[in-house]
Amino acid sequence: MNAGTLIVIAKEPVPGRVKTRLQTEFTPREAAALARASLADTLAAVRKTPAGRYVLALDGTGGSWLPDGFAVVAQRGDGLDERLAAAFEDAYAGTPMLLVGMDTPQVTSDLLGCDWSGYDAVLGLTEDGGYWCLGLRGPDRRALAGVPMSTAHTGADQLTRLELLGYRVKLLPALRDMDTPADAAAIAASFPDLRMSRLHRRLQHTAHPAVLFEKALDGGRVVVTGTDGRTVPELSEVDRWRAPADAVDRIALSRCEGPVLDIGCGPGRIVTALAEQGIAALGVDISAHAVRLTTDRGAAALRRAVQEPLPGEGRWGSVLLMDGNIGIGGAPGVLLQRCAELVRPNGVVLVEVDPDDSLDDTGEIVLRSPNGRRSRPLPWARVGGRAVIRDARAAGLLATEDWRTGDRAFLTFRRAAELVRTGPVVSTVR
Repeated sequence: MNAGTLIVIAKEPVPGRVKTRLQTEFTPREAAALARASLADTLAAVRKTPAGRYVLALDGTGGSWLPDGFAVVAQRGDGLDERLAAAFEDAYAGTPMLLVGMDTPQVTSDLLGCDWSGYDAVLGLTEDGGYWCLGLRGPDRRALAGVPMSTAHTGADQLTRLELLGYRVKLLPALRDMDTPADAAAIAASFPDLRMSRLHRRLQHTAHPAVLFEKALDGGRVVVTGTDGRTVPELSEVDRWRAPADAVDRIALSRCEGPVLDIGCGPGRIVTALAEQGIAALGVDISAHAVRLTTDRGAAALRRAVQEPLPGEGRWGSVLLMDGNIGIGGAPGVLLQRCAELVRPNGVVLVEVDPDDSLDDTGEIVLRSPNGRRSRPLPWARVGGRAVIRDARAAGLLATEDWRTGDRAFLTFRRAAELVRTGPVVSTVR
């Protein structure tokens, strides 16, 4: 292809506009970074391939990822078929052309520089039914216009169209497109030296915990483990968090005195249940997505860390730490002290604790996805009733009720000054 033209057709790697299917696992910014790395790998392979001319057919604006030596033409046309046809027309300089996309970073100069003398066209199919390259000896809109794009049979349809035009077609080896998280993981494992692969490895092990938590809220499967790899069941029950409040939740909420502050509200099942009972309630969470899910349910929520200033400090009738949220920050004593500051003098602090009364484990947790992505370690604590009662006493809170039902356990606290009126701890089993 020494005398021909190599064309790369690409979209500027802007977050939210590229690789949206990667966003089931990665943030829009991370997906765009993977797209940018994939494009850089592709452009490097193209630039290493001897050719008479290098052209980038671009949707957007070039950036630091664009190496020297490329003529840039703007994409034009409505559908992808029209934009491909236009790219061949705009890049034509009287010699054969080979066009490649930005989604196969594993492409090599050997593949791009293949000899297709004796053929009218060259086509490289992808494993998902598309194609990663198309070569033509000259522009021919008939070869592309109307071919269905982005389907499981696009590659086959493109081959059929070329053959109907009487083209002799050389087929190149099939490659895998980087469209989904599974695709990215497979390419990174098979081609570890790519820019995309190196970035993928970094992203796999350094996700912010909130990223995976928010994916779980949308129905993705995420498992929470300690740093030793053992599953933390109570922090992996996202299906329960997303569902309406259950019977055990409602027993806990019957202890509440309004208004209620739910710390770490998640997708808002508790705040919603309280609102349905006509009890004023506010959820707080550091996840913007969790807050949005709560407000979508018609309940009130605020994106805020518990240690930041909160509305109504010292005036809340009840403060809740459900679903293991006593572990937030890995310092139950500090969190209980904060709850004592938030609740009114005669108010309630209700804490869901581990059913194992003797558990007192302060360490770190890691969120893990099925595709192998894991978060940075997050300080957390798993504590049973004894440790929570100890830490609550230091915070000026004394237990008034210790109860459990099924496999869940709870403690109710009031400020020490109120103990005379409320009496000693009452233990109940339901």
